Amino acid sequence: MKVLVVNNMAPFVWGGAEELATHLAKNLIIAGHQAEVLRIPFQWEPSHGIPSQMLMARSLDLSEADRVIALKFPAYLVRHPKKTLWLLHQYRQAYDLFDAGQTNISADSVGDELRCIIKSADDEAFAESERIFTNSEVTRNRLAKYNGFDAEVLLPPLNDPELFVGGPSGKYVFSGGRVNGLKRQHLLVEAMARTAPHVQLVVAGPPDTPEDSARLHRLVEQYGLQGRVHLDLRFLSRQELARYVNEAAACAYLPFDEDSLGYVAMEAATAGKALITASDSGGILGLVRQHETGWIAEPTAENLASVLNEACRDTRSVREMGQAARKLWADMEISWPATVERLLA
Repeated sequence: MKVLVVNNMAPFVWGGAEELATHLAKNLIIAGHQAEVLRIPFQWEPSHGIPSQMLMARSLDLSEADRVIALKFPAYLVRHPKKTLWLLHQYRQAYDLFDAGQTNISADSVGDELRCIIKSADDEAFAESERIFTNSEVTRNRLAKYNGFDAEVLLPPLNDPELFVGGPSGKYVFSGGRVNGLKRQHLLVEAMARTAPHVQLVVAGPPDTPEDSARLHRLVEQYGLQGRVHLDLRFLSRQELARYVNEAAACAYLPFDEDSLGYVAMEAATAGKALITASDSGGILGLVRQHETGWIAEPTAENLASVLNEACRDTRSVREMGQAARKLWADMEISWPATVERLLA
């Protein structure tokens, strides 16, 4: 069977969705299919350019494929009689992020029209899909709330679990992944200014924009944290990333209301590391149980500082939380062969 995995492409941006699309195609091939990833360019700024990009996706002829698996807006707008959605997220600035005031869509008649266009196109794409899966319960609930469609939750597997073997707890908390305002690495740096002198933080991953990088560097300088906060802001190889995770005392991931568990959390749990997140971080809360697999902090520097202090004490309880996180993730029994089978059923 010829299967197209359809995803977006923002120049020089590579994150969890890109990793998932690549490994989905790889595992479709392992299962005996022909598979490719089709990356559709998408630039969300300025917002008035979004409709033309929606039209481009909608007008693509994908008739050479036997099946299409589409992941994100506007990629899932493509037409195909055998289209399955594995919904990672919609254009959230038109939905929940608009309600939260974190959007690039204006709160006026022009913005209202744009949101209406996006919702109408989404509704049509969802209605014509053979099946809809979501990457988490959070995404499923949003889809039901804003568009009235039900879906099956299909959690993504970890791509290369053999790299995340764990090891003795180090002296630092690790925060990996893309660096931007919604991932809130800046909160961890601000919290470091309130921690004990022995606490260390490593932030590693590619910044979405130069300003995202500059913001963290400014905070480190402002609080005099050069000796305790290490910023490795670039695209890391999987081996480099795994080394940071395996040697950490704990791993922190604080996105604002994220859709999925998050690869950062999945990698940390696989390595047997305790997890630090925030009460409003969304999907990752499926892996973090307070004082059992990690800590759920309020998203303030003061509250996070207390958690960072505890995570770096190298106590038996921190190590036990890491082992509990590993068991919780393993008990979910999520694998690529089973995932491919469900997507093609």
